Amino acid sequence: MGRLRVPHGAKAAIAMQCGPGWRDMSGRPGVVAVNHKETASGRRALQGRSLGVLPFALLLFGGCNGTHSADVVATVNGHAIMRADMDRMYQAQLGQAAGQQPSPEQADSLRLSVVHELIDEEIVEQKAAKMNLTATQEEVDAKLIEMKAPYTDAQFAEQLQASGRTLDDVKHDLRRSLTIDKLLNKEINSKVTVSDSDVTDYFNQHKAEFDLIEAQYHLAEIVVTSIPSQQPGNLQGSKATTDSEARKKIQALKNRLDSGEDFGTIAMNFSEDPNTASSGGDRGFVPESQLRSDPEVGAAILKLKPGEMTDIIPLIDPQSKKPVGYAIYKLLEREPAGQREISDPVVQQHIRQLLHDGRAQLLKNAYFEILRDQAKVENFFAEEIFKNDAK
Repeated sequence: MGRLRVPHGAKAAIAMQCGPGWRDMSGRPGVVAVNHKETASGRRALQGRSLGVLPFALLLFGGCNGTHSADVVATVNGHAIMRADMDRMYQAQLGQAAGQQPSPEQADSLRLSVVHELIDEEIVEQKAAKMNLTATQEEVDAKLIEMKAPYTDAQFAEQLQASGRTLDDVKHDLRRSLTIDKLLNKEINSKVTVSDSDVTDYFNQHKAEFDLIEAQYHLAEIVVTSIPSQQPGNLQGSKATTDSEARKKIQALKNRLDSGEDFGTIAMNFSEDPNTASSGGDRGFVPESQLRSDPEVGAAILKLKPGEMTDIIPLIDPQSKKPVGYAIYKLLEREPAGQREISDPVVQQHIRQLLHDGRAQLLKNAYFEILRDQAKVENFFAEEIFKNDAK
């Protein structure tokens, strides 16, 4: 098989661009020293063969981005994303699959996803900074106080040690989360509108969905578990790691609820169910038959009046029969069986929220794509994987 040869003039141009350490595709050194004669001939070669040589030379230029530290896995507009941040988030996500050791390929795939996520976060954070929406130190400190509220100083220190994070790590993550929220509120949420006619149209097209064949219970929950995971989905990143910690945390949260603090706020900040924490623990409507399938939970909820909450209820693993966590449920409302009408404020609010969330998610996805297209991103970790595996 013949070798693809790079014309001498192109080698000269590439060497001038990439420096004396450049080597051609065969592994031989490229031009190290370029004298006047070689440069002139190179120019003539490039001028005479511009249609063939220049595209190839430009292709090779793309591969000489200069050196970068091994501690850097990517850059966004020149700002470095560190390997230590990738490793920390990788370990956090790996913790969600406790006991399962990934294969080398699976591990690299997860790390690649982590780097992609860090790149997206950095892009959004840079946009927020340009719009003067970066979270202030006061905002970060206020969130940190909320995060520490259920714990003594010693317990909070234990939480940090167990998670492998430092206080600076926590502050960094809080600042980024708050900053992204501020940007999304300004750029996305403030621009989403749902009209009364939108609500009516949706109801008319989905009327059967509002015909309840049995009573429905609108529930909110606060869940704390001992299952390892460093990304519980709450605003504070708060996570118990042992049964003892889980019991202490749920009791501390119950005490705050009993003293009159808002259930939804506590859930958003401390509940460990990532599917409901962001919405204040709202589980939506649960059919009565589903509640009765769990006798202990069903008995506690079915006797509640709207606005009341249960005591702490253990969550039992059906196989081991041992507690894996604890929950507190609040009954927001009870809907009897039968057809609901558009005149019902609850129906209107449900539809309005549903349409708002769907439109906001679409705008968010489009907005992130626009920001990514506008950014200059270099993913060195992806290059590293390709270089090592494509042999």
